[in-house]
Amino acid sequence: MEFLSFRLGNEEYAIDILRVREIRAQEKATQMPNAPGFVKGVINLRGTIVPIIDLRVRFGFDAGDDASTVTIILSIAGREIGIVVDAVSDVLALAAGQIRPAPEIRSVLADGFIRGIAPIEGRMLIVLDIERLMTSHDMAFVEAA
Repeated sequence: MEFLSFRLGNEEYAIDILRVREIRAQEKATQMPNAPGFVKGVINLRGTIVPIIDLRVRFGFDAGDDASTVTIILSIAGREIGIVVDAVSDVLALAAGQIRPAPEIRSVLADGFIRGIAPIEGRMLIVLDIERLMTSHDMAFVEAA
């Protein structure tokens, strides 16, 4: 399987590349009233209104944009959603055996967003189930597929 890796702070994450529609430079989103704090707002993407999620805020990290901040446009359950990350790193091919189960930390694994951890070249890559994250109850942007 192929994964797109990206950074949030000092950590590196990966998502299924088949869910990635495009990678865009960070742009100003129109804020929506009463939206959760991790929702930056919406953008107009070629006529489609796309909600933008700040994954740093969603995962409890400090928010902050710089020159390398990008938006990854995902296609999840027939809908487009953007996620803001610190930087895109690489496209990686990982065999199922390279993704190891995440440690049993109840608060981390309870939501099922982490598929596992892949130790690659001296670094730890956290492999996310991005579809499960985006269709979770607190996100409420798309229905579960």
